[in-house]
Amino acid sequence: MQNSTLFTVILAVFFLFPEKSDAQVYLNTEGYVEFISTAPLLEFKGTSENLAGMLNTETGEVDFYVDLASLDTGNRRRDRDMRQVYLETDKFPFAEFSGKLNAPFDPEADGEQSVTVTGNFEMRDISREMTIAGTVEVLEEGLRVKANWQVKLEDFNIDRPRVVFYELSDVQTINIDITLYPHEED
Repeated sequence: MQNSTLFTVILAVFFLFPEKSDAQVYLNTEGYVEFISTAPLLEFKGTSENLAGMLNTETGEVDFYVDLASLDTGNRRRDRDMRQVYLETDKFPFAEFSGKLNAPFDPEADGEQSVTVTGNFEMRDISREMTIAGTVEVLEEGLRVKANWQVKLEDFNIDRPRVVFYELSDVQTINIDITLYPHEED
């Protein structure tokens, strides 16, 4: 999916929530996401630069999408199998986390600030409530958001193939890193 389409999806989510006129919304469609699979016989990761995100500093709402078909593990066969058989990206193209900051951060503070968000992580039309720890760093140009959490494949009805049972972990570590920029309303 093109970045412009991801941006449209993020803006649509943004407009679904009633906002105060003085709310500051930060957006971007070019963030970094990776998953890391650590199993007894093999560790590998998949990455994408197609992470789209939104943070509203007034309401504390956050929303992040990734186009699952853009994940790249560096192995074409593994990528094909991951997309077609396990993630079924033709039916379920996105993974999404939508939630709210548990406490506000200080937009005037220097350095990284620890934050937690509680919300729902959705993949393959299955939603699980999660609390995720991360950081927000106030930069001159916007906000840098980093977070990591773990996802159990069985929670999203993703079966590990028996042939590579020892090469694929049931628990995947997810890391995101994105700089969000102020969204100017017209």
